[in-house]
Amino acid sequence: MPDNQDNVSALLAKLELLLKKQESFNLEVNELRKDLKALQGEAPSKITEITPETKEATTPENPIIKEETAVIKDNEAVIETKPTTPIEAPSIKFSAPIKKPKGKSNLEKFIGENLINKIGILITVIGVFIGAKYSIENNLISPLTRIILGYLVGLGLVATGIKLKATYENYSAVLVSGALAIVYFITFAAYSFYDLFPQGVAFTLMVFLTVFGVVAALNYNKQIIAHIGLVGAYAVPFLLSNNSGNAWVLFSYMAIINLGILFISIKKYWKALYYVAFAFTWLIFSGWITFSYETKDHYQIALLFLFIFFLIFYATFLGYKLIKSEKFKVSDVFMLLLNSFIFYGFGFGLLAHNETGEELLGLFTLGNALVHFVVTTIIFKKNLGDKNLFYLAAGLVLIFITIAIPVQLDGNWVTLLWAMEAALLFWIGKSKNIRAYEYMSYPLMVIAFLSLTQDWALAYGGFTFNLEDERLQPIFSAAFLTSFLFIAASGFINWVNKKYNTVDGKKSFISKVMSIAIPAVFILVLYCSFYLEIEYYFTQLYQASGIPRTITDTSEYSQYNENISQQRIVWLLNYTLLFLSVLTFINIHKLKSRVLGIVTLILSILAGFLFLTTGLYALSELRENYLSGALAEFYTVSTFTITVRYVCFAFLALLLFLVRKLTLAPFMRINFNVPFGLLLHTSVLWIASSELIHWMDMSGSDQSYKLGLSILWGSYSLFLIILGLWKKKKYLRISAIVLFGVTLIKLFFYDIASLSTIAKTIVFVSLGVLLLIISFLYNKYKHIITEENED
Repeated sequence: MPDNQDNVSALLAKLELLLKKQESFNLEVNELRKDLKALQGEAPSKITEITPETKEATTPENPIIKEETAVIKDNEAVIETKPTTPIEAPSIKFSAPIKKPKGKSNLEKFIGENLINKIGILITVIGVFIGAKYSIENNLISPLTRIILGYLVGLGLVATGIKLKATYENYSAVLVSGALAIVYFITFAAYSFYDLFPQGVAFTLMVFLTVFGVVAALNYNKQIIAHIGLVGAYAVPFLLSNNSGNAWVLFSYMAIINLGILFISIKKYWKALYYVAFAFTWLIFSGWITFSYETKDHYQIALLFLFIFFLIFYATFLGYKLIKSEKFKVSDVFMLLLNSFIFYGFGFGLLAHNETGEELLGLFTLGNALVHFVVTTIIFKKNLGDKNLFYLAAGLVLIFITIAIPVQLDGNWVTLLWAMEAALLFWIGKSKNIRAYEYMSYPLMVIAFLSLTQDWALAYGGFTFNLEDERLQPIFSAAFLTSFLFIAASGFINWVNKKYNTVDGKKSFISKVMSIAIPAVFILVLYCSFYLEIEYYFTQLYQASGIPRTITDTSEYSQYNENISQQRIVWLLNYTLLFLSVLTFINIHKLKSRVLGIVTLILSILAGFLFLTTGLYALSELRENYLSGALAEFYTVSTFTITVRYVCFAFLALLLFLVRKLTLAPFMRINFNVPFGLLLHTSVLWIASSELIHWMDMSGSDQSYKLGLSILWGSYSLFLIILGLWKKKKYLRISAIVLFGVTLIKLFFYDIASLSTIAKTIVFVSLGVLLLIISFLYNKYKHIITEENED
């Protein structure tokens, strides 16, 4: 009861508060009515105010109604019914009726004002196409009439759109864009299908349509019109092509279009528009370079228009920003860098494949630096743009001056200078909090990494060594030195990134991505550097082991030491296991990175699986070669080919131990007990099976895959049952049952076919006894299983 009384009291207090608010609102309504009457210039009529007193008053001219009111008496809510007079609404005349418009939902507005008209113009365009196709197929009207009707439809839509522009601008813009598409198609049809226009006339008409699209887009301030005009404009050379391959005409036309885009970019900041133009231009140019370019005929044309396109897009990306003094965003910086590197990449490739141009590569690189230097000087002198733009242009100058030196040198120097340049720019960007320099370092990191992979391909890619001086000295080679210095630069970048990680406050998306990519590249290069050295060392030994053999008087072949090939696989796997072990150890005791921990955990599982499959197979091949003696006639076969398997097992055991330590580390925050248990027992059983086969082969037994493995697997199933009952681990017992099932399937479908009677007796009796023991254990310790289920 005390609790109910408290609740009643609280509700009564709320009720009283609401009644007071209702009275206050009624008073405000009456005051507003008085104000409205006064504003209309009329004397305020008598307005009955709602007060506690008026609630009790009644008038003879108004009907009496009953009002129920909640009141509080003795801490209890009581509903009283008393007569009251309804408030008579004053007669107020408004100069105009005020009605609240019926609201429309956003979805309704979108469909009615935007979606329907676009669908309508699309259906109209499709209808024109279908009608034209039908008339063509059935010869209903002459070709000239078809084209005239098509133009009339397009012009009619344009006229309608222009007429409706003042009142329905969005609708008008859709009509004009649809008309533009129709007229493009009709012009193409007149030229391509009916030969009504010569190529020059059709080309001129489509250029006019493109200009019209640009003007209309600016006039309407709608990107959709500009996009349709742009797509049509870039389609013109391909639609009107007569396979003449005239690159002058094609690229001149594209340059004119891009100048139009430049004009639009100065007026409007339509990023999507010049992104599309940028993509179209460089895709068409790269396609022409790939499929049609001939050095003898097109060398000068390619260089000229490459430079023109570069300057146009450079001005396009800078124009609006400089005129409006707007700050550069990440996307703007990216497009400027991309334009510069595309220009440099194409130019470098064109010059490198020309006898004269090959000598001008350094000068060409300095020319790139000069262009950016001029822009930097103008920005600085005129105080145009923000400081990030100045840093960007200045950074490009620095990049190309640096590149100008190594382009005349060996490829390894290019890689090193790019890596050092990336490290320098990244350090400046992070330590001085200059985002532009940080962003400039990212493409250089990518380029340096790609250059390093090219150096690896050139240094380690050859597998034939005829001369002694062609061979690389392990570790002491230019290729490994390049890798080592790249690792040093990457390590410095990682250190800088970690030290200045919070300087910028909130990190951008690209910074977050690179904070993962930078250490990933460092670890990858570190791993690959030694991996390639090990692989190349064994490859050289393998090639050097070749011995000429004669089959007949006219036929020869080379005999190679196949043990070296298998040893290469084994030691590469050993190195991988060791590398992951060291990385895991460092992460546990120093880095404590959860992301790195998850990655190394996944890689460790994959490496372990690779060892259990490929590695154990390579070890079995070494054993077979040792036992057969096929290579002993030509090469010395050491007993180490047999004992090296235990070195491998030690590396795998070390990795498993550290993986277990990693999963238990607090920073990992995962429960990996069951997966690790399955991984551990799978590895142990797999290696035990390999060892059984190994020693049975060494002893000369031919039943290793049948009798021995079946008994081993059955015994291990029993071991897992015992361990699962002892440790109360259900997954071990389930795994044991599955393993025993596999063993029985193997017994009936594989073993029994070729086993002798004694062998069959042994294996059946052994597995039967094991099953009985397992059943006995389940019955004896069933209370443990019951307790687990209850828990």
